[in-house]
Amino acid sequence: MQLDIIIKPSLSLLSYSQFSHHVHIPNTSKPKTHISKSNLSSSTRQVWTRKPQNSANTAPYLRRKYNRRENQQHIDHSVDMDELLTSMKQTLNEQELFCLLSKYKGRQLSIRFMVKLLSHENDWQRSMAILDWINEQAMYTPSVFVYNVVIRNVLRAKQWDVAYGLFDEMRQRGLAPDRFTYSMLITSFGKEGIFDAALSWLAKMEQDRVSGDLVLYSNLIELSRKLRDYSKAIAIFSRLKRAGITPDLVAYNSMINVYGKAKLFREARMLLKEMKSVGVSPDTISYSTLLNMYVENYKFVEALSVYSEMKDVKCDHDLTTCNIMIDVYGQLDMAKEADRLFWSMKKMGIEPNVVSYNTLLKVYGEAELFGEAIHLFRLMQRKEIEQNVVTYNTMINIYGKSLEHEKATNLLQEMQSRGIEPNSISYSTIITIWEKAGKLDRAAMLFQKLRSTGVEIDQVLYQTMIIAYERAGLVGHAKRLLHELRLPENSNIPRETAIKILVNAGRIEEAVWVFRQAFSFGEVNDISVFGCLINLLSRNRKYSNVIEVFEKMRGAGYFPNSIVIALVLNAYGKLREFEKADTVYREMQDEGCVYPDEVHFQMLSLHGARKDFDSLDSLFERLDLDPNVNKKELHLVVAGNYERLNKLNRASQIMNRISQMETVKL
Repeated sequence: MQLDIIIKPSLSLLSYSQFSHHVHIPNTSKPKTHISKSNLSSSTRQVWTRKPQNSANTAPYLRRKYNRRENQQHIDHSVDMDELLTSMKQTLNEQELFCLLSKYKGRQLSIRFMVKLLSHENDWQRSMAILDWINEQAMYTPSVFVYNVVIRNVLRAKQWDVAYGLFDEMRQRGLAPDRFTYSMLITSFGKEGIFDAALSWLAKMEQDRVSGDLVLYSNLIELSRKLRDYSKAIAIFSRLKRAGITPDLVAYNSMINVYGKAKLFREARMLLKEMKSVGVSPDTISYSTLLNMYVENYKFVEALSVYSEMKDVKCDHDLTTCNIMIDVYGQLDMAKEADRLFWSMKKMGIEPNVVSYNTLLKVYGEAELFGEAIHLFRLMQRKEIEQNVVTYNTMINIYGKSLEHEKATNLLQEMQSRGIEPNSISYSTIITIWEKAGKLDRAAMLFQKLRSTGVEIDQVLYQTMIIAYERAGLVGHAKRLLHELRLPENSNIPRETAIKILVNAGRIEEAVWVFRQAFSFGEVNDISVFGCLINLLSRNRKYSNVIEVFEKMRGAGYFPNSIVIALVLNAYGKLREFEKADTVYREMQDEGCVYPDEVHFQMLSLHGARKDFDSLDSLFERLDLDPNVNKKELHLVVAGNYERLNKLNRASQIMNRISQMETVKL
């Protein structure tokens, strides 16, 4: 194989024509990320490039024999690797490199030495040239270790198409990619946000029966979690367990967080039982993550139950646990318990931080203990405890509740004088206080000033001003702000934010119009935008639009959560497209999506509406064997379907099964 020296304006615009017949560029999970050479960095220098190769001779090495020398003596120890590496780095083209290495053409250096040499080479193009010399000039037996190092260098340079080509070339040379090969590909594509490609590598790995390890699956779960693609994380966790790998404490704690974000509360709670059954003891992080899940979803009684269990098993408290429970006590109108826990933290060896103080301030404010709140706020200043924008926002809100709008305004000025920059919540709180105090003119002037000075207007602030206008009866002003969102570039608001504001305002047509514009420009990168829009459209019976947004969501590589799937199944049912509903239900389940009972029951009802008794019975029997499904509700749903279809005998049989189950329990 021959290489030429060419001069191009970009080192990265290199064309590897050898790979053109087998490079496949998949859709990415992030619309902004494309596997395209035009996106890569640019510089000017001489580059290595391969000449086009006749497609009829794409794999001549399959017929080539690699002669082995019996008892060949290697000279590794007599070669100064650092000196050789320095000389290699000074070469500018293939001819110079090959000339430098020509003295070792008889394979006097071991393949282990060559692998180590490659591992110290950071230039991916020179790595490719060394690979050619190893395979085509020195005629070493192809080595998976050599290819792994070159692929690593190529991936570090984000040359995704070249990585695909090298992978195919390995197979053409009769090499089987190993766990390290797949681990590099999966992790590198995943970290770059090219998630569909990462999962396709995972599928290839499983097809090749190369066993993944806990670290690989845990990395993918963590990447999914960071990308907020929780359904995909759940699917990977299912694959991990199907592969016979027992999750460790870190993996379980990550999945408790994932289930919580996906609002699968029962599954998250059951993970604690599963952990104990496999000998993994839940720790403070396990319980804190579960507590946080319930608090984020306003399930404060359930959080209190988890905290009781945590104390029963004598699990150590940490700062996060205490901060969460101060908030829980406050939400349950248990201000005394919150106060007691805060002041007992030091006895437990836990030093309260600014979050602890801010949380107790909020508890005092919600309990209308304004005096205690002001005392704690000034105590923080006397003790020189750090105060931040949340501290001031909480106190501004407390002054607003006590109808002291001037003191609230003074606090805004005080925080600025102390170098604490107000955020959108600060301004939206002040606007709300002024509006309630009948000072809408001041609120409007502040809003316009913020817009004119280039302050980023987020969803909260924009929505606050719209509500203020509506409450004051200035509907025209509110409509004008909403109309501006059709052209977010004129209002300095990102399209994703504009969509969320319009959704919250119930402006269906405008939200769909902005969504279509944003999607066409690749600007919808937040999975929650799809979810909130689907929810709005479903509530307003815009079922065709629900399907439109869902298909765009899947086309962009996003994995829907169970709530979105439930709304989509309902939309297909309303449109009488039962087969498509069944396809979505099965495909998502095959990909590892964990459904709450409501989704299963909805699918049963769709089979009933279609009068597909075979599918109804088949799904019913399968769910009846699932230990995670509520059996009583399952039987009631199925019996109700048969009753609506005038199949009274079948409905009676199913109801009798409920009676039999209750008798067995007794």
